[in-house]
Amino acid sequence: MSSIWNNGLSISLFGESHGSNIGVVLDKIPAGYDINFDDIIKFMSKRKSSINKEISTKRIEADIPEILSGIHNNKTTGSPIAAIIKNIDININDYKDISNVFRPGHSDFPLHFKHKGFNNKSGGGHSSGRLTAPFVFAGAIAEQILKTYNIYSSSHIISIKNIQDISYNKENLTKKYIDILDQKTFPIINDSIKQNMIKQILLAKSKKDSVGGIIETAIIGVPIGLGDPIFNGLQSNISSLVMSIPSTKGIDFGNGFESTKIYGSENNDEYYINNNTIQTLSNNHGGILGGVSTGMPIIFKTAIKPTSSISKIQQSVNFKTMKNEKIKILGRHDPCIVPRANIVIKSCANISILSYILK
Repeated sequence: MSSIWNNGLSISLFGESHGSNIGVVLDKIPAGYDINFDDIIKFMSKRKSSINKEISTKRIEADIPEILSGIHNNKTTGSPIAAIIKNIDININDYKDISNVFRPGHSDFPLHFKHKGFNNKSGGGHSSGRLTAPFVFAGAIAEQILKTYNIYSSSHIISIKNIQDISYNKENLTKKYIDILDQKTFPIINDSIKQNMIKQILLAKSKKDSVGGIIETAIIGVPIGLGDPIFNGLQSNISSLVMSIPSTKGIDFGNGFESTKIYGSENNDEYYINNNTIQTLSNNHGGILGGVSTGMPIIFKTAIKPTSSISKIQQSVNFKTMKNEKIKILGRHDPCIVPRANIVIKSCANISILSYILK
């Protein structure tokens, strides 16, 4: 089981990619919050491969959570919220012939030594992206609670390989804009580039390869003063959740790495009075300064690497024979994980903000 104590919220994930069930336990959520099961299913469906069939894995999972505790009569009870999700479309035979060969790009190699060879390698076992399904369940619960505080989040695909979408307006982002974007099955701002992105993914698929991309996330309605300096900063908290998700390789906030190319006078966000409130003219800081929220939209980007499991023949080693060996990975894998990872990164945002709200 993987667990994290996140300010006022505890999360534990359990299960393996090709095991019978995967699941999650959420602890320290107070009693009395309204929870709509249909909205949970709608939220979780955005992660399913059936949303964009031609560019996703052929593994089809229903991903209908069975809530074991913590919610009764559509209200949180104050006890731990536990849920399981059945794995139905499993096939361990796809990994039989490569059980002794490390898959390039996967955690097989370090985990083999960490667990002395006893780790379950089928589909990546506990380190598989399959475990993001119960994580998204947690994100769905968090989203419904955050709405009672008028806090809303959104994620969109900002790039697939070298095909680029438009960024959020960092200074002025409305709930209406977020709602429109969240209705899309392929969430991008500039719809005219959708087919180019899909072509890029299909091209990689035809080459038995994969591509990655960048996801941009926004959170609005966060009050001023959420977070703490240094180790428990809001920025570091979001980052720790985002970087715990398989396939994430980088994160930047606001102007991020672009800030290294400009002067401090250009990067600083100057203050002004707007409707008797203090705001900044720009939002290069991405809504967080010194680990604490400023009231401006929180904006961050997440780098998603190309899917590690590809059909192209690659060089590896057989750890039983200690000889070099070629490997061809079977199984059903996404040629690009970015479209399905989008809702996972949004879940990270929801869970992090909720952990501070409940603190």
